[in-house]
Amino acid sequence: MTGSRPTLTLPGPSPTTSGSAPVALTAALRPADGQGAATAWKALLRPPRRFLLSAWPWRALAYLASGSALGLATAIALFVVVMTGVVLSFFVIGLGVLVLVPLAGLVVAPIERRRLRLVDGDPIGDPHRPPPRPGPGAWLRHRYREAATWRELAATLLLGVLGIADMIGLSIAVTAVGLLLSAPLLVALDESSEGPIMFGGWHVDSVLESLPLVPMGLLLLVVIAYLVTAWAAGRGQLTRLLLAPREAESGERVVALTRSRARLVDAFQAERRRIERDLHDGAQQRLVALTVELGLARLDLPPDSDAARRVGHAHEQVKLALAELRELIRGIHPQVLTDRGLAPAVADVASRSSVQVTVEVEVARRLAPEIEAAAYFVVTEALANVERHSRASKAEVRGAITDGRLTVEVIDDGVGGADPALGSGLVGLADRVAVVDGVLTLVSPIGGPTLLRVEIPVR
Repeated sequence: MTGSRPTLTLPGPSPTTSGSAPVALTAALRPADGQGAATAWKALLRPPRRFLLSAWPWRALAYLASGSALGLATAIALFVVVMTGVVLSFFVIGLGVLVLVPLAGLVVAPIERRRLRLVDGDPIGDPHRPPPRPGPGAWLRHRYREAATWRELAATLLLGVLGIADMIGLSIAVTAVGLLLSAPLLVALDESSEGPIMFGGWHVDSVLESLPLVPMGLLLLVVIAYLVTAWAAGRGQLTRLLLAPREAESGERVVALTRSRARLVDAFQAERRRIERDLHDGAQQRLVALTVELGLARLDLPPDSDAARRVGHAHEQVKLALAELRELIRGIHPQVLTDRGLAPAVADVASRSSVQVTVEVEVARRLAPEIEAAAYFVVTEALANVERHSRASKAEVRGAITDGRLTVEVIDDGVGGADPALGSGLVGLADRVAVVDGVLTLVSPIGGPTLLRVEIPVR
């Protein structure tokens, strides 16, 4: 079982599908059809009728038409900027203009990434990383050192060249198809002194003679639909090669995201400990003092008086509130976990279970706080599910560190058939385990037993 990010892949239990095969709750979001994003290349492989009646030929046409317009505008803009910089190169401002030319891709590349969605449904991420220091000078140096900046400049120059080629090709194709399809109308409206309209060496003298040109135009339209889509798909693939982040850049982003996630986890755990400490040292101590005061006041009142009964009732309510607050504190972050570690904390939560629980957790050293917290709350939620849903008579919690991984298992002899879709909290546990790169595996056939297993790499 691999994967470390949570989405639910468990089906609802049924007598025919439950079985005993383990199922991992992982987080890879995959397309529903399992075939990846739709692209113009895949559209070309469809049956002709499905392809011609789909939106793909029109999307390809829109991609090439918008690319020709953008390419022409880009070529003109680059020419004007470069010529301006050359003319003013005797002055500092001219050199500044020329220095900014290589950054033209930063303006054009985001537009190209958005346009690519017309022929390729898989979006391209931004390959740029933030500069290490603030300020325009640091930003400029950082951008010049990035390979992505120069690839985007190459894509921009290529767009200017191919955009003009797209415009010429589309103009010829549209003109040819338009002339063939509208030949009867053109002949009927022709009032020139020469009379006939000539297509190549064929003189068309009447509407009847022009009718065979219409099916020729339809055939040419089909051919052009395939050619335009294939050309647009090739252009899109070339754009992806130039603008998509390289593996090294993606690796750097993954490392940065991993470190960011680790910092967030540390901050989250620190905040939970702060809240637990504030409740323990603040609200809980005040409630304890109030309980003592009400107990003393109750002793000073006549036993059968109305005031004594009210004070006694208030005394009991404060005791209940204190007990609920202690449970809340344990749920936020138990003090025993902070002070003594995972094994004593698991033993503590097992001792409070209404089901007989055997604990065999052998963790000889303290682990990272976020790992201990994730394992503890998995055990807590699993034992709560055992009490509420499993109808089990006994349960067992095992834990150990082997091969650099903390493995925790919760086993019960209940009725099985655990279904995360029913709100049993398993998806939330998978989320929690995923944050520390762990894997949660569930085996719960109908009739039991149920095994919940968590594996977390120990850092």
